[in-house]
Amino acid sequence: MDGVIRHPPPSATRALNLGLDVLLGTLAVVAVVQAPPGRTWAAAAVAAVLVAVHVAGRRAVRVHDRSVDTPRGAWWPDTAWVVALVVPWVVLLWLSPAALWLAFPLMLLQMHVLGPHRGVVAVAVTTALAVAEGLLVQVDADDPWTGFVLGPVLGAAVAVGVVLGIEAFVRESQTRQRTVDELTQVRQHLAQAERERAVTDERARLARDIHDTLAQSLSAIELLLRAADDAVGTDDERARALVGQARGAARDGLAEARRVVQDLTPPDLDRTTLVAALRRVAGRQPLDVSVHTAGDVRPLPVPVETALLRIAQSALANVVQHADARRARLTVTYEQDTVTLDVVDDGRGFDPAAASGGASGRPDGRGFGLPAVRSRAQELGGTVALETSPGGGTALAVTLPVGAPDPTAPTTEDAP
Repeated sequence: MDGVIRHPPPSATRALNLGLDVLLGTLAVVAVVQAPPGRTWAAAAVAAVLVAVHVAGRRAVRVHDRSVDTPRGAWWPDTAWVVALVVPWVVLLWLSPAALWLAFPLMLLQMHVLGPHRGVVAVAVTTALAVAEGLLVQVDADDPWTGFVLGPVLGAAVAVGVVLGIEAFVRESQTRQRTVDELTQVRQHLAQAERERAVTDERARLARDIHDTLAQSLSAIELLLRAADDAVGTDDERARALVGQARGAARDGLAEARRVVQDLTPPDLDRTTLVAALRRVAGRQPLDVSVHTAGDVRPLPVPVETALLRIAQSALANVVQHADARRARLTVTYEQDTVTLDVVDDGRGFDPAAASGGASGRPDGRGFGLPAVRSRAQELGGTVALETSPGGGTALAVTLPVGAPDPTAPTTEDAP
């Protein structure tokens, strides 16, 4: 497929061609009927030849299937068909003066088949033949000759004007149709691009969600079970507690997986506040994580709370897996138009310049953490700031716009 939208000839053009065929056939019959006595059969034979040539030419040339912008007037078959029609018409005109009326449909056909340039020449020749026949054969010495001249000339002018006007109208319609087709193709391409972009965005969102939920849950379970395994035989009570925490993390991971599929709010945010959800997440970590607030604590839009919770989960997972930290601190700062989440740890830090090529900020390039954090923040028009150095810990600050607080909205107290 070349992507080009093709259309059949306009119904008006087909109707005009059919009307021209009917007109030519009817006038041929009139010429035979009005032939002088003794010439009827000869006129009928010539008229039959004229009609047969016309029908054969219609099938061979098929001018009705052409565009008005297609080059016309080639010697074969266009010009040959026109000449083959003019010859029997001249003979019929000599046999029956009524055949003069056939000049008009012939002129229309010549313009249509030969085009605006050669068609005008053919119309001029036909007009000259009609005028010559009238002046030399039909007019008497006492008859006025003006009618035999003006009739064919006016008919030629009308034929040329009608065909040129119709073709101009058809040409404009085809131009408009091409414009519509181009716009349709552009819309189709844009729709396809939008679908592909939506698929890409959805895949990126799912990758972030899987990283921030299932991957983090599995990582936490693995660390908890490893610690429990080390405690077995030496501190069975602590081992059982760690196994219980691992089971809780597994339940939370299962709930998160179901929420990802359903694309709903994270379960930690169900019927609770952002700060309470952050405290639940902090309590599941195998290190000391504290949660603090600053400013006027208030409910935030669900997308903002969801993004902050996911970012906190991802940041804490990186702290647990890579920072070798003992403590971490989460601080949510509520301002009039923004909210900021700070994640600070006392781990070993890293060199941002050396790790800039990695997906997670680590030299090996593994993970999906920091790019996912930046992507979530950018989707909501936020910013991300990172401060770290080898041996100096890491501080991550994510600021998201939330708009001015609603004075009528109730203030939600921190949940325990």
